[in-house]
Amino acid sequence: MNHRAAPDAAHGGVHRPIRHDSADKHVSGRAVYVDDILEPAGTLALYPYPAQRAHARIVRLDLDAVRRAPGVALVLTAADIPGANDCSPFAGDDPIFATGEVHFWGQVLFAVAAGTIAEARAAAALAVVEYEDLPAILTIDAALEADALLCPPRILVRGDPDQAIDRASHRLEGRLDIGGQDHFYLEGQVSLALPMEDGDVLVHCSTQHPSEVQHNIAKMLGRPDHAVTVEVRRMGGGFGGKETQACQWAAIAALTAVRTGRPAKLRLDRDDDMVMT
Repeated sequence: MNHRAAPDAAHGGVHRPIRHDSADKHVSGRAVYVDDILEPAGTLALYPYPAQRAHARIVRLDLDAVRRAPGVALVLTAADIPGANDCSPFAGDDPIFATGEVHFWGQVLFAVAAGTIAEARAAAALAVVEYEDLPAILTIDAALEADALLCPPRILVRGDPDQAIDRASHRLEGRLDIGGQDHFYLEGQVSLALPMEDGDVLVHCSTQHPSEVQHNIAKMLGRPDHAVTVEVRRMGGGFGGKETQACQWAAIAALTAVRTGRPAKLRLDRDDDMVMT
């Protein structure tokens, strides 16, 4: 008597080649990523302007010439945000646009929306920015010495670790210093925002965390979460770099769409992406 059970749907695929549902689209180039979505007529291109200091006070930010530049439809600063100027996941300490002080090279000061990305970049270059340089903390040792912590430490303890280490038969100790690392996803940060009815907004975003992006946009707009829809069909890599960090660019695109009533797209060039994120 044969007691072997017939393969069910869950186990029948073992040792059988099963095609990925998008494999043919990936290898043929037909897979649609955010940057491949056909842009509606009148779509605005966005360029976020990065600070040129690692740590400084913003003494003067004159954007009059930027606003008058050819093709410019809108210039956004922190003063234009109706809700919270924040794109952090929970701490409330990561502004969308810098105000008063710059904390890192590449921090966004303002954004320009124009008919083309070339027009937006050219307009942004007309900004007059004056800084008062402040000391920059560039190493962990310097941060510890200055007691400059990003946030209060959280310590989890079980038992008495110091006593256990003192009683240990073997101990290995030393120090390792390594450089920083960024997420080199193949597809850069990109969002396409479409204005909807009643001030709502639909955002096509390359993100690993669409609900976090939704919450951040709603918080920035001062609107309920259901006023914001975030869609992700597929993503060209992320490695953690498109979770919280996708929120800032999606928020700028969404604010532009809501303010102008026009679609808005923010796609970071690779060099800008590596600096700003």
